[in-house]
Amino acid sequence: MSDDRYSPDKEKGYDAPSRVEAEVAPEYVIVRRFGVLGPVIGKLFDIGVEARGVERVPEDQRETKNTWNNLLMWWSVNTVLTTIPIGVLAQEFYTLTFAHAVATILCFGALGAIATAFIATLGPRTGLRTMVITRFSSGYVGGTIYSILNILTQLGFSTTAVILGGQTLASINPGTLPLTVGIVIIGLCSLIPCFIGYNMVHIYERYAWIAIFIVMCFLWGLGGKAGYDVGAQKTLEDTGRNLSADVLSFGGIVFGSFTGWAPVAADYNCRLPVETSSTKVFVLTFFGLFIPICFVEILGAALMTITNPAYVDAFTNGGTGGLLSQVLSPWKGGGKFILVLLALSVVANNIPNTYSTALSLQALGRPFAIIPRFFWTILAFAAYTVAGVAGREHFSEILSNFLSILSYWTAFFIVIVAEEHLIFRRAGGVLGGYQLDDWDIPSRLPLGVAGILAGCFGVTGAIVGMSEVWYTGPLGKAAGDLYGADLGFELAAAFAAVTYPPLRYLEIRLTGR
Repeated sequence: MSDDRYSPDKEKGYDAPSRVEAEVAPEYVIVRRFGVLGPVIGKLFDIGVEARGVERVPEDQRETKNTWNNLLMWWSVNTVLTTIPIGVLAQEFYTLTFAHAVATILCFGALGAIATAFIATLGPRTGLRTMVITRFSSGYVGGTIYSILNILTQLGFSTTAVILGGQTLASINPGTLPLTVGIVIIGLCSLIPCFIGYNMVHIYERYAWIAIFIVMCFLWGLGGKAGYDVGAQKTLEDTGRNLSADVLSFGGIVFGSFTGWAPVAADYNCRLPVETSSTKVFVLTFFGLFIPICFVEILGAALMTITNPAYVDAFTNGGTGGLLSQVLSPWKGGGKFILVLLALSVVANNIPNTYSTALSLQALGRPFAIIPRFFWTILAFAAYTVAGVAGREHFSEILSNFLSILSYWTAFFIVIVAEEHLIFRRAGGVLGGYQLDDWDIPSRLPLGVAGILAGCFGVTGAIVGMSEVWYTGPLGKAAGDLYGADLGFELAAAFAAVTYPPLRYLEIRLTGR
């Protein structure tokens, strides 16, 4: 390794590591920071491991111009095995007919895709990762709070992903591969691209969708051969207010399956040129989310309409993995091969979870940011693999509760970031834009009181509107006769939307930032 590669740029005045230098030459800063370990880390950078973490990407270092990555990446991330069980929940937990399940997926999915696509447009605009962008509305402390929530979110996604992938691998030849080993295999395959970094993530996601999209079409066809009965749940479905409650509760889960990507949406296009069309980014991200998620979630709902006793027993005994194994059973060895592909498709879904968990760990604050990004990916892998092994027998319960709760905080997070951008940071607004050089200077960022308080109001809205097995809020309970309706994300968004603007105006008036 050449010493010159990691020497300061004298012409630019970088005689010693600085915040600005960390943006321009993060590999130099990291190698110098770790002393005797520096040469080893430098060799990792030489072979292509990404050095940049949460540091802002300067305009002259935006090396990629392919906006179509927004479409292809999200298509790969969501055309996966992990998306199928979300559609399954419509009948498993909420006894909705196929028609009502499809309508709910399409309507709540469109709302969630719009919200996430908006957040994606902020990546090229700022050159920042999503959790760092939150500092411009909620301050350094508020950004740290969001980072903690996002770490839990991405680890939750990863846990469900490795469990389902492991279940599917274990179901191929029952008794030969322990579920625990399957979970570890999926986790390791997810770790490798994330360890390398941004470019490898995009390369993998650019092509991963192709084979799995064909497999999903096979599943549609094989399910039809087994016999879809779109009225199968008709006698089980609730009526009146209870039906509305079921739709709202399942809708919250669908919304969460889309907005779960909002806290990471800007992470994967922050290297696009600043002049990139926001409209193009929005449209490509919207369709990259909406088409594959709806396509696969509706497939999950359709498979649950098969009334053949063998298929019903397969689901009862083996969950979604068992059901898919039964659907593919007519193809014998070919079906097992497709099950392997389905299990490995989870890797495409788990890559952004792992990569963005590392970034969110760095965004907790400077003591965390000085540790290289690739180290945090290893820690994230260890955390969700252990959690997957521990929770491997409770997949459906974890998925249902996790996605419902996820939709609560992402709802008020999106509202607060959107109102900051559209009201206060717009041209001609109170602040007139982003002072992007201040991204890591707490004294120049907003104090964060407005954002934190609005978030607390959002939490209050979620509490009074939520409907979970373990707790139902008063408004949620009033919305349904039996178990209430989950209005958590709607009220979380509404409470935050109403309270943030006046609080932020007051904060700016008193502090000037």
